Amino acid sequence: MIKKVFKQMLATQIMSAMTVMICMLIDSIMIGRFLGVDSMTAYGLATPVLLIFAAFGSMLAAGIQVHSGKSMGSGNMEETNAGFSSAVFLAAAVSFVGMAAVIIFVSPICTLLGAGENTPDNPVFGLTRDYIIGFIVGAPAFIFAQIMVPYMQISGNRTRLVVAVAAMTVADVTFDILNVFVFKGGTLGMGLASSISYYIAFIIGAVYFFKKKCIFKFRRKLVKAKCTLGLLKYGVPTVINQLCLVLLVFVLNKILLEVGQNSAVAAYSVISTVGNICYCFGSGVASVALLMSAIFYSDEDRTELRSLVKTMVFYSIVLDVIVIAVVLAAAPLLVNLFLADEPGAYDMAVLGVRLFSLSLLPCALNTSLKNYYQGVNRAGLTKLISILQNLALPALFAFILSRFAGTTGVWLGFVCGETLTLLIISVLVWIKNGKISFSPDAYALLPADFGAKEGEYMEVSLDSVSGAVDASKAAEQFCRERGEDARTCYFIALCIEEMANNIVLHGFTKGGKGHSVDIRLTFKNGRRVIRIRDDCVNFDPVKYIELHSDDDPIAHIGIRMVMKMVKSANYVNSLGLNNLTLIL
Repeated sequence: MIKKVFKQMLATQIMSAMTVMICMLIDSIMIGRFLGVDSMTAYGLATPVLLIFAAFGSMLAAGIQVHSGKSMGSGNMEETNAGFSSAVFLAAAVSFVGMAAVIIFVSPICTLLGAGENTPDNPVFGLTRDYIIGFIVGAPAFIFAQIMVPYMQISGNRTRLVVAVAAMTVADVTFDILNVFVFKGGTLGMGLASSISYYIAFIIGAVYFFKKKCIFKFRRKLVKAKCTLGLLKYGVPTVINQLCLVLLVFVLNKILLEVGQNSAVAAYSVISTVGNICYCFGSGVASVALLMSAIFYSDEDRTELRSLVKTMVFYSIVLDVIVIAVVLAAAPLLVNLFLADEPGAYDMAVLGVRLFSLSLLPCALNTSLKNYYQGVNRAGLTKLISILQNLALPALFAFILSRFAGTTGVWLGFVCGETLTLLIISVLVWIKNGKISFSPDAYALLPADFGAKEGEYMEVSLDSVSGAVDASKAAEQFCRERGEDARTCYFIALCIEEMANNIVLHGFTKGGKGHSVDIRLTFKNGRRVIRIRDDCVNFDPVKYIELHSDDDPIAHIGIRMVMKMVKSANYVNSLGLNNLTLIL
């Protein structure tokens, strides 16, 4: 079931990761093709400002994933809504304050980025300033769109994400064309076109949060310092990652201006834009890994975490091998979209795109592992990977190799940096485990006492009424082997059979075919816990019985009986899955 959900989430997460990148790609193509190399250089110089705002949005989105994963994994919806309320408050505060600050100080910012001084013989300065101003007015929509993504993934509302991204893409293409051929607004118009597109995507997504069925509720009284700081704390590894990327762009621009001048910076802008789209596949896998690892870690589910590592590595390899093959073959066509009339920059960009593509596979593996470690409370390792992967190693290799190979050395810095990062991660894993092993269990890096040990739990999946009966019998046998008395064995078996039967008979008939039920029975530290998970339509048996407490006592007798037999029952819907935890 988890592999199925991973695959479903991955498709929408990749598209969501493209929310910003598609607009940047479209802007790059239109700027490179119709506004010239100076405008393309200005666009490249403005990129760090875009990445700073993306860094905050990514930090908050990561904080949301970890915080919500932990709170929903434990069934604490009030804490989940506290996180939601605090996230909305933070996004509003930072986006509006940041937008005002950039507009006020835009000129010194442009000079700091390398655009020079505002003089008549320096057109790059004005072009850079105009693009930043046009883009920055969309900062609120840009950041809110980023924080909506994890909440809509958690709620299983993936179709709306696809619609929002599609609408944003169409709008950006339309407004860019109008800007170039009708309004002739230059780089300012390009930035404004992106901003309008972000607002369209934001509005489409925001509609869900005002519906009654939305499980997330904004309450001003829940905006508290502790929760806000928690979101920021959980998101710190991600903001370090993003800030490293900002610094890397800044450093590489400086190196490229030295060894290749404006044409090299323009070529790097193309490589970055193509690379950002390619990154969406690996970052999509990593984003799903972050959310799922946080939920399973909170649930102390060693089996699912081990399976998650195996699944994310599989998809990282498969997707990026395909992407690398496509980019290697299509590099001239891709670069031609941007720099067809600039022979010097064109040749550098074609070679650069091809060399850069070789870094995608180790990058995807590094990013997936980095996000996974963030979800399982290994923040220190996550921060180390971010610094190595996105700043220290590629910048070091680019500086050294550029002394011997010019711009080609800069492009080689990407693959050298990512490959060495992956090697360092593996060495740290081997040291931690005391042996060289490439198994998912080794890279999961879970403490020895994490979750239930072998013999303390039973897991079974079923997809039929007969499967529910078999699961009940297996549970009864498991209990007897643990030395439980006959009465306890009977009650546990009965709970499992009744709830599984209810899901099969009533849940499997809705929402199409291919459903399944995962059951885990755990005995640990004197506690007997049953966790039942299914992928049917949302159904909260705890609330259902509360709402029907005055009905005929014979009605819903199976669920009533189970609720009376257990000490506590907790339900939460996350990732589009029903999760019911029964404590005997």
